[in-house]
Amino acid sequence: MVQSSKIFYVFSPDLEPAAKAKVGDKVIFYTLDALGGQITSEDQVITSIDFSRVNPATGPLYIEGAEPGDALLVKILSINTSERGFVVTAPNAGALPNMVKEAKTRACYVRGDYVEFMGFKLPTRKMVGVIGVASSERTPTGLPGKHGGNLDTRFVTEGSTVILPVEYPGALLGIGDVHATMGDGEVCVSACEVSAEVAVEVNLIKGLAPMWPVVQYGDYIHVLVSNEKMDKALEEGIDLAVKILSLGLNLSWDDSYMMASLAVDIGVSQLVNPKKTIRIQIPSYLLPLENILRTLNKLREYY
Repeated sequence: MVQSSKIFYVFSPDLEPAAKAKVGDKVIFYTLDALGGQITSEDQVITSIDFSRVNPATGPLYIEGAEPGDALLVKILSINTSERGFVVTAPNAGALPNMVKEAKTRACYVRGDYVEFMGFKLPTRKMVGVIGVASSERTPTGLPGKHGGNLDTRFVTEGSTVILPVEYPGALLGIGDVHATMGDGEVCVSACEVSAEVAVEVNLIKGLAPMWPVVQYGDYIHVLVSNEKMDKALEEGIDLAVKILSLGLNLSWDDSYMMASLAVDIGVSQLVNPKKTIRIQIPSYLLPLENILRTLNKLREYY
């Protein structure tokens, strides 16, 4: 297990491992909420907290045998959240930054399969917001990227497998920023932010590091692409989808473009981090996971 006292704020290769695991091991991460536990009532607002303590990731976990160029597979076995969380917003934050007049905080309560918010019952959508590995870019935990990080993608949930590119020995996996529920976009800048116990199983596929994070969930393989500008993230994601289909199905570019229009879904994960994250959703009946990983690994040479 990895305790919540073992936290970090940058996905750096210089970090000392908080724990070690072998391939096939099951590990529990005890995570703090994205606000670092600093907000405990609705009377407190995000503008008054220490932002150097925001978005802590628990870890890092060193996976024995993980080498540069490998694909790290993190299967989310279970997510057990605290019973209470908080939603926050503030001026100059979120998808409508100029329309927020003052910082506000609301509590949300986890009641089994629903979250109570201001008397409304919303379906629970337990998910991991931050999941990533050490990066040469030494990326803060509040940002998404090719290493993973603050992806805020609701399909990073129980039953999903997250595939990340190993850049350094041991991978140095970190997990944090769990949400009890969140809508696509996370438009107000936060979700129902909770502390949690996240149980995962770690595995490797040697030599198949993907160029972007991948999530296998349900009948789809989701490739997560991030960029400072939403239109650029969409353009790169759609271009990537067409190239995956072209290489994976042995189709011409034009035919792959048409196939993408018929079979690939484009989704928005989050709109509110400094880098925005979109997902391209490829049905697994067209291409299985390993074929997509092999294609993404090959495409690393061209980006």
